[in-house]
Amino acid sequence: MIPVGYMAKRISARPQWLNAGRVHDLYSVSNCISKDFTDYIGHWKHNGYWFFDTPATIRDLAKDNGIDLIGTTLFFYEAHDRQFDDTTGQWVAFEPERAFTTQVTVPHRKILQGFDVVTFSVGTSAECSPLSCNALAAEVETNAHCLLASLDQAQQLLEGGVFKNTEPGPCRIFVVYSLDWP
Repeated sequence: MIPVGYMAKRISARPQWLNAGRVHDLYSVSNCISKDFTDYIGHWKHNGYWFFDTPATIRDLAKDNGIDLIGTTLFFYEAHDRQFDDTTGQWVAFEPERAFTTQVTVPHRKILQGFDVVTFSVGTSAECSPLSCNALAAEVETNAHCLLASLDQAQQLLEGGVFKNTEPGPCRIFVVYSLDWP
């Protein structure tokens, strides 16, 4: 797994249309339901994985732009070093976008929350998390945060075609950690 960075998010409760009673809230990497702390891309402070290298970068961006971080949850992400292309059924390499500096600082203390599968049709920022966005959590066993239990489970579901045709693009597996705001 490779460290890809940090994100502050506003966590949403499980929407009523997601018929997965065990899911309480969504720690999804995608911005579709549990929103990022702001529309950050236009500030150009993200790294080549389209996350942030440090929590301080998020705090500074918020302070400089009058963005309130109260009520956000800080996450740290790692990603499998290959993404799954369901059109070919192959695992293929991906890299950070080289136009951006990527120097992720790994936190000393992190709490494992689970694993997410995220689509990347454009190859830049995270797009959809089919477990929540496409309601796959109604069919697939997840935890209370709509995340998978293990890397093996995520790989098996991808290779078994469970995510096929949910959203366009290759899928990346993320390890989702929550952190205390330092």
